[in-house]
Amino acid sequence: MRILLAEDDAQLGAGLQAGLRQLGFQVDWVRDGLAAQRELCSEPYAAAVLDLGLPRRDGIDVLADVRRAGQRLPILVLTARDAIADRIRGLDRGADDYVLKPVDIDELAARLRALVRRAHGQPQERLCIGDVELDPAGRRVRQQGLEVPLAAREFDLLQLLMLNAGRVMTRDQLEQQLYSWGKELDSNAIEVHVHHLRRKLGAALIKTVRGVGYLLPLPAPEV
Repeated sequence: MRILLAEDDAQLGAGLQAGLRQLGFQVDWVRDGLAAQRELCSEPYAAAVLDLGLPRRDGIDVLADVRRAGQRLPILVLTARDAIADRIRGLDRGADDYVLKPVDIDELAARLRALVRRAHGQPQERLCIGDVELDPAGRRVRQQGLEVPLAAREFDLLQLLMLNAGRVMTRDQLEQQLYSWGKELDSNAIEVHVHHLRRKLGAALIKTVRGVGYLLPLPAPEV
């Protein structure tokens, strides 16, 4: 999943970006508040990690303006400000979670996964559609109890489709949410990944909506 990291400390930002990428996230990193606000209001991120002490525009003001603009993406505030009043102000301005520095990278990743799940109405740790079960933390997929090896981008695409099950996703939407800045993308990359997923998990799993995009249908309710 693609996230925005807004952190002005070069060493910390580089460490967080590298650590989150190793855990499967696509991370765009900005270093000031104006850049953070611009990206949050223009790009379809799954979530954001926002430092409060940003140059050019304070993180609290960025948070408030983004919420006033109607952006609903999950925002996790990461800051050294440990006063209770600062925490309350951040949460009241629209933060979904609040973490103090220094933070363990595994905990940060787990909090981001939880925020994204809840934003998509998925309270459970693992995503299940029919006989397919996806474990976001372990980055494993099982079908009928048997593990199915997937390439990293295949896993990311399947996770995105499962989070949006029942909703048609266009190719542009999938590309925007799967690839961070500077990633070269073949014109048929999404089609290739869909083909591989169908071959590994069954042709009926992902539906093509001609002229629109792709759909992972919700299973029919039991009667």
